Amino acid sequence: MPHQPDPVPRALDHLAELAAAAGEGDRPALVLREGTLNHDALRQRVGQLAMWLSDMLPEPGARVASWAAKGELTCLLPLAAARAGLVHVPVNPLLKRAQVAHILADSGARLLIGTGSRLASLEAGDLPDHCRALEEGEALRMAAACAPLGPSRADPSALAAILYTSGSTGRPKGVMLSHANMWLGAVSVAHYLGMVRDDVTLAVLPLSFDYGQNQLFSTWLAGGCVVPLDFLFPKDVAKACAKHCVTTLAAVPPLWVQLSEIDWPEEARAPLRRLTNSGGALTVDLVRALRGLFPAARLFPMYGLTEAFRSTYLDPSLVDLHPTSMGKAIPFAEILVIGDTGEVAADGEEGELVHCGPLVAQGYWQDPERTAERFKPAPAASTYGGTAVWSGDRVKREADGLLYFAGRRDAMIKSAGNRISPQEVEEAALATGLAAEAVALGVPHKRLGQAVHLVVRGDPAAGEELAKRLQRDLPNFMQPQHIHWRAVLPLNPNGKIDRTALQAELNKEFAQ
Repeated sequence: MPHQPDPVPRALDHLAELAAAAGEGDRPALVLREGTLNHDALRQRVGQLAMWLSDMLPEPGARVASWAAKGELTCLLPLAAARAGLVHVPVNPLLKRAQVAHILADSGARLLIGTGSRLASLEAGDLPDHCRALEEGEALRMAAACAPLGPSRADPSALAAILYTSGSTGRPKGVMLSHANMWLGAVSVAHYLGMVRDDVTLAVLPLSFDYGQNQLFSTWLAGGCVVPLDFLFPKDVAKACAKHCVTTLAAVPPLWVQLSEIDWPEEARAPLRRLTNSGGALTVDLVRALRGLFPAARLFPMYGLTEAFRSTYLDPSLVDLHPTSMGKAIPFAEILVIGDTGEVAADGEEGELVHCGPLVAQGYWQDPERTAERFKPAPAASTYGGTAVWSGDRVKREADGLLYFAGRRDAMIKSAGNRISPQEVEEAALATGLAAEAVALGVPHKRLGQAVHLVVRGDPAAGEELAKRLQRDLPNFMQPQHIHWRAVLPLNPNGKIDRTALQAELNKEFAQ
């Protein structure tokens, strides 16, 4: 890899051209159940899918959504949609019909391509009038009959994707990502991970997440191969690593906990060159467990937020000495710690993490109010200037330049790598008519990071029915682990529900 990565962005779909154009077209690029695509075939299939999409949705900038497990469609659609001049809206396959209906309506999607069983779960009114649904197998068959569309000339600043993420309040909001955001994200990660053309990445993370999509982009940028995997058990991950000689494995802390507790045969461990973590901090014990289990692999703890993709990483050479650090800024990111006075905080002083530079997203889709809350002018000390993401995360920078996480200002629940809106869980509980009031809280949990707890005022006799209704209406990762019934909920001096008191009560009761 060059000493400094190339900062010039390109259209995202050009990722499909790089390895093939460099004479590496016969090297494997994507390993699917039905066979392996080399880089030449990858370029061909992206072009065919793009041509079909341009015929289906001739309006530039139209949104096309995908709702399916990992496979050819979900892996190629981000590049094909970009080539066709469309905007991709990947939907987490774990979501259920109510959340999907909101995303379709909010994004204004004109086409939804998904698994047949998922599409069949939609009810009357879930699919907007302007949106057509199509089963993924049918879409791929029709695309295979098309001549390939050549590389686009898209402006790198043009909108390429909308990724929906939960906030601390309200329904999921769509983060707008440009071609440049995702291109430079791929360049940055491939550079600091040191990825090369013989790398094999096991893609276990959801492709609806920026972290998950980057598994594809950074690997293909380097000319490597991606093996998508939807797994049921942690041992499936180890088996896949052995079968495909995986060199790169990315996960979130709860999955790392599970992976550290299983037996890893030597043929699964030996090829691994790097482990990457985001979506929550690694504990000291977990760092030690991973270092002991994979001594030859470089461990990259990372911090990111969808609004700016990735902000920091810790150099693997520093992990043993500084296991709790977030590290330093990744290439193309400028990270400032801003104190309460609005000035750069002194070493060791807590402040808000502010991310500046070309990885900053374009705001929230059709949501100027929430965009203004998070996307603000960069601090005066910024080299990049322009718009910055004010993360809401409290961090400290020590004298050696390393950053350390201190906490969050908002009430976001982070469970198993998922960002969960308390309000969304609360609204689902209230909508059943079985709870008069509801408060969703994140309680520290050894394996999940935080577990969802729901405190409700109502008749405890309705407990079983409420749990059933929530299982029907919310995805699995949002399900409360505990529902606590109260005759009354505590109030603060302003007459509002005292969430702080409830949080302290549950933290004490369920301390691990």
